[in-house]
Amino acid sequence: MTTPAHPVTSGPLIITGSAVTRRRFIYTSALAAGSLALAGCASTGRYRSPNDKLDVGIIGCDGKGEVDSAGMASENIVALCDVDTNALAKAAKKWPKARQYRDYRVMLDREKTIDAVTVTIPDHQHAPAAMRAIQRGKHVYCQKPLTHQISEARALTLAARQYKVATQMGNQGHCNDSIRKLCEMIWSGVIGPIREVHCWTDRPYWYQGLTRPRQTDPVPDTLDWDLWVGPAAMRPFVNLWPAASFAGTKQSKYAFMHPNVYHSYGWRGWWDFGCGSLGDMGCHVMDAPNWALSLGAPESVQLLAASRLTLEMAPYWSIIKYQFPDRGNLPACSLTWYEGGKQPELPPEMAGKKWDDNGTLFIGDKGKLVCGALSESPHLLPESLMADYQFPAPTIPRVPGNDAYQDFIRACKGGPPASSNFDVSGPLTETVLLGNLAMRLPGIKLQWDAPTMTATNAPDAAPFIQAQYREGWGI
Repeated sequence: MTTPAHPVTSGPLIITGSAVTRRRFIYTSALAAGSLALAGCASTGRYRSPNDKLDVGIIGCDGKGEVDSAGMASENIVALCDVDTNALAKAAKKWPKARQYRDYRVMLDREKTIDAVTVTIPDHQHAPAAMRAIQRGKHVYCQKPLTHQISEARALTLAARQYKVATQMGNQGHCNDSIRKLCEMIWSGVIGPIREVHCWTDRPYWYQGLTRPRQTDPVPDTLDWDLWVGPAAMRPFVNLWPAASFAGTKQSKYAFMHPNVYHSYGWRGWWDFGCGSLGDMGCHVMDAPNWALSLGAPESVQLLAASRLTLEMAPYWSIIKYQFPDRGNLPACSLTWYEGGKQPELPPEMAGKKWDDNGTLFIGDKGKLVCGALSESPHLLPESLMADYQFPAPTIPRVPGNDAYQDFIRACKGGPPASSNFDVSGPLTETVLLGNLAMRLPGIKLQWDAPTMTATNAPDAAPFIQAQYREGWGI
């Protein structure tokens, strides 16, 4: 199998390896191969022995921020940053010695000795925070999607390489054994050349496809609204969705659990702040086909169908089709994305069953293969074929414990590049966000030129590709 390079890379994005005996790889044995294939992400900062602890700053303390800080608990948590004092106070109980900040710009300017940061804040703040950290020589663990706009993903990929910092995106499934088994199955040729992929998610779990509420509510005393809005255009604070806003619209059965319009969860559906269901789950669900099929950048993307489209929010459901060209000896391939409960048709091999809420279907010339949201449980269809199936001998180094945080920490201390470093996750994020671009320009099959980040047949696409910022917030 040949592995095409992404337009911003100088070499392969994946390690296919060669046949080896069936045994679990010891991760450190991959140091030479990993550093060679992904040299742009190897750290050359302050040396840390594996026994030394990193000084870590936490940007975003609530929700997933609690998970990310817990993942870094083996190190020294020395600084906490959150725009909400309630979240800060809660985190301070766990890390009482850590210094507290409301503005990550201030934290990064003052905390000269920090080695690494986690970035776990709304999508529109990812790139400004991560870029400031990278430019100061800090290693970065950033939640998915890596960025809010396509141009930002490209910028972070290049900056991480320039400043030689360790990086990781929080699509933790990329560190699991299961995605490696899936790749090895496909590379073995068990289902033959693959020309068609289908990916789906049951998200959103929040409200989408609506118009902006007109009222203005008092900003809670604990929240710095100006800092929360950050690089986006300022707007009035609104607390809860009025019932009239979504009357007559179909919404997720889970949406009532997240009634906030913006803070602290509703931001995902707003184009100014989030990336919708595709941004939330695409970097998980599309990770397996991106790796296993060396997809690279698509040549076109198109919105096939969607619920009501509004100017400011992602639709409640959509179906999007990506088309990828042939890649060396790999044939051209389509990838269709479904969200909001939409799913592909069940193949005959699934008679009497139903799809999981999230997953991926690979259709090859010789068979079909299915996996879950994080590439878990890869299996052939019909499932009866798995009874006597022998998985191929491992050819991809495994991550001990399937632990994305320790994978990142080892990279910070001079080990192999983390599995989902920005040379891997940056291009993946670009592809994912192209689906959102198609939603913003319905009715057009966008022809994509990856090297220039241009939709060649849609000049109106430029504002949705290139990020724009309020003064003081740019990257």
